[in-house]
Parts: sequence; structure tokens; C-alpha cells
Amino acid sequence: MPELSPQAPPEATALDRSERPGRVSLLLLLAGLLVGAAVGLSFVANEQAQPLILGLLAVLAMAGVFSLFALAIGALQLTGQGGRNDVTKAVVDAAPEGMIAVEDGARPIYANAAYLALAGSDSFSNLRLVERIFVGSPDVSEAVYRLAQAAREGRSLSEEIRMAPPPGGGERDFAWYRIAVRPLPLPRRPVALWAVSDITHERERQENVFQVLQHTIDFLDHAPAGFLSVDPRGGVVYMNATLAAWLGYDLAQVGSGGLRLAEILPAAVGEVLVAGNAQPGEVRTDVFDLDLRRRNGHPLPARIYHRVAYGQDGRPGDSRTLVLNRSAGEETDEPQRAAEVRFARFFNTSPIAVATLDAAGRLVRANASFARLFGTLPRTGEGRELGPSAHDCIAERDRQTFDGAFRLAAEGRGDVAPVEVGVAAPGNRSARIWLSPEVRAAGGPEPDGGQETVILYALDTTAQLQLQQQINQAQKMEMVGQLAGGIAHDFNNVLQAIIGYSDLLLASHRPVDPAFQDIMQIKQNANRAASLVRQLLAFSRRQTLRPEVIHLGDALSDLTLLLKRLLGERVELDLKHGRDLWPVKADVNQFEQVIVNLAVNARDAMPNGGRLAIRTANVAAEAAGALQLTGLPAADYVLVEVADTGTGMTPEIMEKIFEPFFTTKEVNKGTGLGLSTVFGIVKQSGAYIDVKSTVGEGTVFGIYLPRYVPIPEEVPAPEAAPAAAPAAAAPAEGAAPERKAPAADLTGRGTILLVEDEDPVRAVNARALAARGYTVLEAASGLEALAIIGERDTPVDLVVSDVVMPEMDGPTLLRELRKRHPTLKVIFVSGYAEDAFQKNLPEGEEFNFLPKPFSLKQLVETVKTTMAV
Repeated sequence: MPELSPQAPPEATALDRSERPGRVSLLLLLAGLLVGAAVGLSFVANEQAQPLILGLLAVLAMAGVFSLFALAIGALQLTGQGGRNDVTKAVVDAAPEGMIAVEDGARPIYANAAYLALAGSDSFSNLRLVERIFVGSPDVSEAVYRLAQAAREGRSLSEEIRMAPPPGGGERDFAWYRIAVRPLPLPRRPVALWAVSDITHERERQENVFQVLQHTIDFLDHAPAGFLSVDPRGGVVYMNATLAAWLGYDLAQVGSGGLRLAEILPAAVGEVLVAGNAQPGEVRTDVFDLDLRRRNGHPLPARIYHRVAYGQDGRPGDSRTLVLNRSAGEETDEPQRAAEVRFARFFNTSPIAVATLDAAGRLVRANASFARLFGTLPRTGEGRELGPSAHDCIAERDRQTFDGAFRLAAEGRGDVAPVEVGVAAPGNRSARIWLSPEVRAAGGPEPDGGQETVILYALDTTAQLQLQQQINQAQKMEMVGQLAGGIAHDFNNVLQAIIGYSDLLLASHRPVDPAFQDIMQIKQNANRAASLVRQLLAFSRRQTLRPEVIHLGDALSDLTLLLKRLLGERVELDLKHGRDLWPVKADVNQFEQVIVNLAVNARDAMPNGGRLAIRTANVAAEAAGALQLTGLPAADYVLVEVADTGTGMTPEIMEKIFEPFFTTKEVNKGTGLGLSTVFGIVKQSGAYIDVKSTVGEGTVFGIYLPRYVPIPEEVPAPEAAPAAAPAAAAPAEGAAPERKAPAADLTGRGTILLVEDEDPVRAVNARALAARGYTVLEAASGLEALAIIGERDTPVDLVVSDVVMPEMDGPTLLRELRKRHPTLKVIFVSGYAEDAFQKNLPEGEEFNFLPKPFSLKQLVETVKTTMAV
């Protein structure tokens, strides 16, 4: 550090008011007083002197004791102990920075030699404070004022000022000073320590370095080659003026977050450059021949040398990227050179991944599409011999197949069949690979010293395989649905007979009869079986839906109490509604069934408690398209999201969750039909369901219901007579028997033609109707029913017909009956949904529908209601 002022005298020393050396005169005075007291006492009589002597000794003893206590607590110091450490004082006194300690803001109590030289002082009488030395321009005055204010407030502060001329004059025209102030931790008095340093030479060095840096930047900016630096997040942190001019960008946009790598490079290359794969501590260089994208969208042929240094933790630093302009006129236009440039551009912009391999299977060259698909590139700089192997780019399960094809190609075989492989890089990608031997001109030199042996072509088949898997899954679900629907229909006929005969037996027994409870158990278990059959019909999308315009917010609010009871106290329910939800058209009962099934499934996935969040929101067509969900067209939807914090699911389990009877629960803890029912209801309602799950974090089900937009010209279709409630209304297992309350009169008169191919079902239904006073004609098929109608002179009052029958089904029978009796009333009964056969009838055809299985009471109620219309 240079001296602050050349005017400091060589013998200048520090000034310190805190130094108070001991005085011998005070000690001699105290001794004289003691001697005088002793002489005075000698002239006093012994009787009078003794008390005086004792008093004097007591005073001296008390003074000694108090002195010892004062020394112990530090209130009194001996001259040798009170002096500060000599080494510390010598360091501060001889410090090159000027230092002054000021008490109470104006009274200097210490100044070292450097400060005395700066102030031109030799005593406290002519010692100037910092505020008196540094005066001049407004900038200096403002800086000194801020420092003085900090000293008064007990804060630390540092300022750098330029004095022209410097204090004390001298040969220099100006000087730079760093002035700092800080409070000293002294008790009972505020003391501020000022430090003044001459930093002129330091600032001169900084200015010189800055000028050199400016020249270097200017050289780099106007070099004949482009240069840029990219951070690991893909942001361009630097670009020289040459490259900016080539691309048509303003340099002010670069380095301020206004330009990203994806805006000037193909996406395939940009992804690899940012997320490069390298070993910790490696310096990697990649070379690309490709087209950059100018600001106006036009291409710029270029060769890129991209170098990135990786830290010991494997993280990449900012890149050093050199860009050479290979446009026409920038380099020699020899035909061979032009052809090389064109080939390089075609090679790197091809949508098909292309690479060349050496005899060991290592990458020699690769294009941008290869980098995007496999996530790696050959080393083109240092460490090229350690380049990645194509074997390592393949998923482990397919490496043996790939190695076999590679050996055939390396042996010169040209008929190597393509191989389907998985890609080892993240993303669960797949590819189809063709391998062929490199063909060299006869007698020509081997390219790259004979390293290139095999050419690899790869096509990304990820989307194709995903689509094929989705088609296979849809076909499988469709086949399972058809099977489930057929089984449900047959079971409904069996259950119809069981429930019907149970009703007949219950009607002939009193509740006090021993057999009454047994019969009731038979009926209740038949109703349980009917509930399972309904779930199968829901999965196969063959149940009857009653869609209506609903507002999901109201529907979910009505379910809150039920959901809280189902979830229990250990699971928190969080229901959040979106604002201004669009209406949707759905069967409100089936929608509630979907939410209940998802809630129960979520509860079982949180055995230790957790949180179930149900959220609703509008999803506009643009946002739906951005989701890129397969099978979800871009349209307006209302989203219902059900998210839990449960155990989550593995990908293997997620592939099967919608399959009927698939469950991960313990035996007798679930039927495996909950989610399959959800799937069937959602699909039959024209909606879409999406599932995301992470093991250990939870699962999110998203249901997208199409927005309902009413058409002003739409005329509501005539409503059919209300159908009887399905068997879902039957008492649940363990419910008490129904009490015989005063009921409406269900008896009636009229002729009913009962068409049913199942003999037990036809027999029990006929007995029930006959017992209510109706005349029942029975037919086992549609043809037999037509024969009975043809033999009668008068038409029947009502036809109750099954839908699925041999020889002639129900819809065909109805068309034939309409030819003879256009106003004939008809009730269809079926184990299938109403929609399954309604499409086979003429538009606007009126009929009633009763889904199987039903109770005999529901049958007679429906019959009487229909005949009364």
C-alpha cells in the first residue's frame, strides 16, 4: 500500500490520549503523609494516641481491601497491566492505512502515523478530522456526509472518492481514496474508527485491465467467426456481434433472457446441446453441420463447434460455441466443397436418425435426429476413443438382438433384417433400426482411417407403438365388454327367476314363519348379484342412462356428506369448485356413482390416512389440445379431478386398473369392478378419463366431460312413460324386511301377451300378473306371439316382451305388431340397456322399458301405469 502523503516527517509517531503512565510524585506524596501522621502521633499521649493509631490502621486496611476488589473487577489498573499489548499497538501505529479514533463524534483520542502524515499534524491541537481533510467537489462532500452520518448512527460504511488535487498537494493531479468507518465496541462511550487508504494504483490497474478487456471483447465481437455461450438451461448468455449480424438479432436482446438456444437451432440439436451426456470432469466438444435459424426465418448454413466443461458433480457449465458461416460466398465455392456443405446439411437435418459405427460398435458420426432419439453423440474433440457405444444406447432387454444384427452387418452382409429395440435414454422410447455395411469405392481410400464400418438408420416408433398398444387395449376392453355384457344378460335372466319366485314365496308366507327369513336371504343375495351384474353392464357400456343437464358444482356439493362418511375421520376431504363452470349433460346418478367409486378407491389407497382433493375447472379447447392426451379431441370440457395422497401405482398396475375383476386388495376386500364401472360410465357418457400416478406420492384421476351447449332450435323429444326403478332400489344385504304399509291397488283387468324365451322367467311373471286379475297369454318367441295375435279376433291390451330372443327379437316383433295394431302398448324387458336396441327401432317409436332383474311388484306397477295411459 503506498504512503498517504510524502510530507510525513520520519520521526512522526502516533498520538494516544488513552495512555496515562504512572507518576512517582503521587507515591512520594502518599509516603510523606504517612510519615507526617506517625510523627504527629508521637507527640500525643499514649492513652489518646492508641485510638488514633487504630483508626488510621483501619482506614489503611479498608483502602487496601477496596483496592484489591477494584483490581479484581478491573475498575483499577496498575500501570504495567493497564497498558495495551505492545505488539498490537505497534501494528496499528505502523499500519499503511491512516487510522483515527474519534470519541463523541468530534474528539480525537487516537491517530496513527499514517493519518498524521495525511493530515499534516503532529499533536492533538492541530489534528484535523476526516471531514476537514476531504472537502471539494459535491461528490466528495456527499460521500463524506454519508460516512459521518453512519458514524453518528453507529453503522459501518465504506466509500471510494476521487480527490483532485489530493490532500497536501504533491506532484499528483488526483488520487483515489477508500474511506471506511465502523463503531468500536467500547463500554460507556461511543467511539468511531476511521480508516483512510490510498487506492490510486489499484484503480489504475483496474482501469488498465478494463481497457484490455474492452479491446478483447471488441476483437471477439468483430472476429470473422461467430461465437456464443449457452447456459445449462438453454439461455444464450453471450453472442458476439458477428453472429448477431448473421442472424439478424440486436445484441441488446442477448444475455438479458431475451434469446434462447431453441430460437436459433433445430429443436433436436438444442435438446442435446443443453442436456449433453458426459463423464464428471470431462471437456466435451461436438461438431455439427446444420442450418441456423435467422430472425426472419431464413436458414443460415453453419458449422458449429460446441465445447462444454463438466464439473466433478457431472453438471455442465456454460458452453463455448464457435460458429462458422458456410453460406455461399463465405468460403471457397469449389464444386467439391459446395457438395460437402450440401451433404452435411442434408445429413444433419434428416428426420431419420443416421450414424456410422466403427468395428467395435462405437459411434463415429451421428446426425441431430440420432441425438434427439438416443440422447448422445460421438466425441468429436478430446477423448474421441472413449466415445459411446451403440450397444449402450439400446435398452438392456434388446441388446442381444441388436448385437446379432450388428455382427452380420460388420461381416459385410447386406440383407440384415431390421430390429425393433427400446432406447436406453430416458423417456421410454422405442425405435426400428436398420444396419448395413459401409460401401467403399474400389481401390479408394477408407474414410477416416478405416474406422467407419457399419451405417445405422433408426426411425422413432414410440408414437406408433403407443398407438398400437392403445388400439390393442381398446380392442381387448371391447371384447371383454362384449363378454361381460353377454354374461350379464344371461345372469339377469337367472336372477329374474330367483327374485320372482322369492317374491311369490314371500307373498305366501308371513314374517313370523320360520322359512320367511330364509326366503328373504335368498332375495337379498340375488339383489347383491344383480348389483354386480349392473356393474358389468356399466363396464360394457350397455346400461340405461338418463342424461340431463347438470351443474357439477351442485352435484358434488350434494355428495359432500356422503363422501365424508365413506372416507372416515382419517382422510381429509378438500373440495374446490372452479368459477363459472359450464353445464354438462350426464346421468346424475351414474356421475355420483363414478365419484363414489373413485373416493372409495382412494380411501383404500390411504390406509394411514391422507387427503382427497376433488377439483373442478373449465378446460377450453385450446388448453385441451395442449394436453396432447390420446383420444381427447380439442373441445371445451369441464374437468373433475380426484387426487389422493395414497400409495400410488406402478406402470404395470396402471395398465390393468380398468379391467373387470382386477384388484390389488385382499381377498373378500373388493370385487375388482369399481374402476371398470367408472371406465364404462365415463365412456358411455361420451367423456374421457386420464390417470397419473406416482408410487409413494398418490394418484390423480381426471374426468373430462364435454361442455353442453344448448341449441336454440332444438325441440325436446317426447318423453316415454317413466320406467320402473331398476333393481338397484332393492334392499341391501342385511337390510330389514319391508313392512307392509298401506299400498296402492295394483290389481287390474285386461289381456296381456307375455313374450319370453326363458321358461322360468315367463312362468313366474305370468303367475304374478294373473294373481293381480289380468288375463295372460304366453309366447316363447316372437313368431309364436304373432301367431297368437293372428288367431284372436280382438287385439290384446298390452304386450310385455323380452328383447333378445331366438328366431325373432323384440324390435322386429314390435315392427310387425305396428303393422296390424299401430296403437298397441308395449313394454320391453331386457338385461341389456335400452340404448342397445333402441337404435334398431324407427325414430320416435314409443314404448316402455323395464330393465332386468326386477321384482314382481315393479312388474305389476309398470303394467298398471302403462295400461292407464
